[in-house]
Amino acid sequence: MNPATTLLPLRVPELGPYLGKVVIGTSRAPGGVRLDEVRLRLATRIFRRAGEARRLASREERAAAVGAIGRTAWLEAWEEAVSGAASILADRITVLIEAEARAARIPARRRRRLLPGPEERRALGARIGSAGAVLVAALDDVERHGAAAIGATGLSPEMVGAWQASLRVAGRRLEAAWLALEDAVAREADRWREVADGVAAWRRPLWPMLSAGAVAVAFAAWLGLVLGGFIEPPRWLADVWSSVFAS
Repeated sequence: MNPATTLLPLRVPELGPYLGKVVIGTSRAPGGVRLDEVRLRLATRIFRRAGEARRLASREERAAAVGAIGRTAWLEAWEEAVSGAASILADRITVLIEAEARAARIPARRRRRLLPGPEERRALGARIGSAGAVLVAALDDVERHGAAAIGATGLSPEMVGAWQASLRVAGRRLEAAWLALEDAVAREADRWREVADGVAAWRRPLWPMLSAGAVAVAFAAWLGLVLGGFIEPPRWLADVWSSVFAS
């Protein structure tokens, strides 16, 4: 067997140290929202994909091994985390605004319009998900170097090294993306806190009562003038008046 043409083993590096705060957490609750469950699920998913890649590599299923920890695996894990974080945040926003609206005695129909609906929930997810932009370029490198590493031999050992390095970079970029997501969640929570404060300051409009009162006062004044003989009553009122006194 010629060592120069023998395929090199595909060894997936340990990613835990490169995921950093995704694994150990940040002790933050951005905007009062706890995301530990989402964060741990994200880390677990990456570890499982790496474990699957090692299993496939040990069986010399090289393309499958590279794919198991490739671009799609990282993106799916990230998108699941974004969806989970957006859902938790939207639920918290709903509870907050609902409580403030009830306290302010806002009518139920108007109250429902204040809550984030399906469209706003999707927009919320898109805004916090944009934190993953820092990850995309690194995943392009994972894909490119992974394809090259599949056929790496003793003549091209740097191909496996480049693939391993790209996975480490992806781990660091995922950590950066997660920290950016926490910041985005904090901004969204602050924005909706302002909305909730506006809801809390809501007061039932006075103009309907004032208008009704003004109409009643004007009618009473007019009726007083008619009954006092200062102005001639309209025909319908004169007929009513006559029938009353005739009885």
